[in-house]
Amino acid sequence: MGMTAYIPPYRITPAILNRVADISERLGRWSASHNNSLSPHLRRDNRIKTIQASLAIENNTLSLEQVTAVLDGKRVLGLPHEIQEVRNAFIAYEKLNDWQAHNINHLLAAHHALMAGILDDAGQFRSSGVGIYRGKELVHMAPPANRVPVLMQQLLDWLKTTDLHPLIASCIFHYEFEFIHPFADGNGRMGRLWQTLILSRWNPILAYLPVETVIRHQQQHYYAALQQADNAAEATPFIGFMLDALHTAMVEVAESDEKSSEKDSDKSSEKILRLLTKTPTLSAKQLAQQLGLSSRAIEKNIAQLKVNGRLRRIGAAKGGYWEVVVIKDN
Repeated sequence: MGMTAYIPPYRITPAILNRVADISERLGRWSASHNNSLSPHLRRDNRIKTIQASLAIENNTLSLEQVTAVLDGKRVLGLPHEIQEVRNAFIAYEKLNDWQAHNINHLLAAHHALMAGILDDAGQFRSSGVGIYRGKELVHMAPPANRVPVLMQQLLDWLKTTDLHPLIASCIFHYEFEFIHPFADGNGRMGRLWQTLILSRWNPILAYLPVETVIRHQQQHYYAALQQADNAAEATPFIGFMLDALHTAMVEVAESDEKSSEKDSDKSSEKILRLLTKTPTLSAKQLAQQLGLSSRAIEKNIAQLKVNGRLRRIGAAKGGYWEVVVIKDN
């Protein structure tokens, strides 16, 4: 080759290192709380949020309910190209496991999946120059089209060989990808998809972290961070923004997990009370078997029911029974 390998310009700041440590710790907790794998229901929910947000960033107007309906195969009143975008995105995210992030053919195949039936050149690098405008202002002049294949190959070679932490490498890739702007359209959703792919190879649960929702809410910051990186001629400002977005997304999934587990435990409590009203002599172990819950979950629920004054133990642990306290509405 004789060419020196390309290394994207960036700096690792203390703030970036602290964020990486933070995210890793939260990720460990999130993984552990789901035994390292999300339920199919949660995976689907998060995937729908991801797709709706990533497309909304690109001005797709379909709501969460509409996106869900499209994926359920229901008829949706909407613009045909917007419905097509949703179907395509779902197919692309479902294929994440088949692709390697550093493989140029996989990258082109992913773009084809995302843009089929929307863009004539789906799955091909652009053939003409492109300027990126915000309103009337030219904010970024992308490299000339004839340079794109070489620049992309260099970037993918760097990605394959870098020993940077994937949290940082994926942000740098995302920025460099948007800078090169390799396709005529679909660069934004493609950059976000590819960052997710890189992260999911490090930890599979990250395939289902809806970071796009956070970017959608901070869209102006997202563009500003890309612009700041352009002005600084290095990825650093964008790494900072994206790590903050990933961190916020982790905080949000943990919160929504807590809410849904509170709902679940309310349901479990009601079931426990129903069973004990019928059969007051049931042991915690028997309750666990009948409800398909762990003994620990039953014990936690029973402790809470006692505190709330809904349940009383009469007699000894052996030979005693449970009394369900009926709370009268005044």
